[in-house]
Amino acid sequence: MDTVSDTVHYVFLAAAACFVIGLHLMNHPRTARRGNTLSAGAMAVAIGATVWLVAHQDRISSTGWLVLVSGGVLGAALGLWAAREVKMTAMPQLVSLFNAVGGGAAALIAVNDLLQTENPAGLGARVSLPGALDIVIGAVTFSGSLIAAGKLQGVVSGAPVVFPGARLLNVLLPGAFVAGTVWLVLVPDSRTALYGLAAVALLFGVTMVLPIGGADMPVVIALLNAFTGSAVAMAGFVLDETSLIIAGMLVSSSGGILTKLMADAMNRSIANIVIGGFGTGDSAPAATGSGAPAQVRSVSADDVAVQLAYAGKVIFVPGYGLAAAQAQHELGDLAKLLTDHGVDVSYAVHPVAGRMPGHMNVLLAEANVPYTQLREMDDVNPEFPQADVALVIGANDVTNPIARRPGNAISGMPILDVDKARSVVVIKRSMGHGYAGIDNELYTDPKTGMFFTDAKKGLSELKSAVAEFVG
Repeated sequence: MDTVSDTVHYVFLAAAACFVIGLHLMNHPRTARRGNTLSAGAMAVAIGATVWLVAHQDRISSTGWLVLVSGGVLGAALGLWAAREVKMTAMPQLVSLFNAVGGGAAALIAVNDLLQTENPAGLGARVSLPGALDIVIGAVTFSGSLIAAGKLQGVVSGAPVVFPGARLLNVLLPGAFVAGTVWLVLVPDSRTALYGLAAVALLFGVTMVLPIGGADMPVVIALLNAFTGSAVAMAGFVLDETSLIIAGMLVSSSGGILTKLMADAMNRSIANIVIGGFGTGDSAPAATGSGAPAQVRSVSADDVAVQLAYAGKVIFVPGYGLAAAQAQHELGDLAKLLTDHGVDVSYAVHPVAGRMPGHMNVLLAEANVPYTQLREMDDVNPEFPQADVALVIGANDVTNPIARRPGNAISGMPILDVDKARSVVVIKRSMGHGYAGIDNELYTDPKTGMFFTDAKKGLSELKSAVAEFVG
């Protein structure tokens, strides 16, 4: 190795160290932005060092440089556009697309390395084995993430999509992975093994995610993110690049931990999620407010405003309905009005409140909600009995008391103890089901008032009404 190569190697190690520090800083909302900036800066430096090394080695043609620069400019432009223009409600879809890009890129590294090696038959298991694993994991991540993004966007049905023989196919395909991996390790120069392994992995990504329902998408996103990290780490072994191994394993391990935490929050095993079949609510019939059952108590903006204005403690419970209505700013304004009036305000955030881990926290931070008011489920649940009003905005399954009883789709799922508050108000457009496709018993509780309206419009009306009482 020459001086430039040595320098670039140490730059890569420093960048990997920054990734570790950046991930640590993301443990707390106050330092998360700094950690994200540090990690992004380290990645930019690593990319620059790579370009420097490629230029120094002078091993690519003018056409290669054109492709490299064009790809970099196009990717940077698309990334910048997506970051600035994507709606917060579409952030899970964007993350799924990023997972697809990461997994696909990692798989292509292995494919290219195996195809371009001058003597592929001479490759040992040290290169061919991680190469085969890279292709499998990366290809599964690529196709699976595209299906997940399609489900979240509504292009693919959010309900479980099962076809005859799907279960059997999902059992046979992993066996094909093993056979294809062994074949490629034993015969690294076999194009049939290489292309066949990639094709089978791409197919499995589709058949794995299609049967999974919309309710499990937050967990699937975290799982595919872990897959992306594993694929990148395998690419690091193929290229013998330590920084890629470190970065990939950071993503893989943190994504794996997050997947387990998200599954626990839904009281579901990862195996059951992958088997699929849960979450049909987005196709469930919904009754309008005017057609609500007799036992449901409907309330107006003035009714709710009186309760809020004279409450001592209010807990807001935001759900995906808040995100879909883009009503986070209206909620933040209402909370500030109540706080200025001396009301103790907090937000109860369930781990799967949005469609992605941390989705609701980011949404509320966008509305300048103080971090100190955001409370995790385990911390806020003991406070519900002391709350004068619990205001639920677009949250469904995560507030359903039926989860405390066995024999239903969400049995055992940890929920927010909203029904223990002295008074409950639910802002919802209709009596429609959540993703689990079951009725919410909270809505028929005698102390629950249903405010049937769009979240954005309803919160604006509440703000105006409350202002009249506290002004």
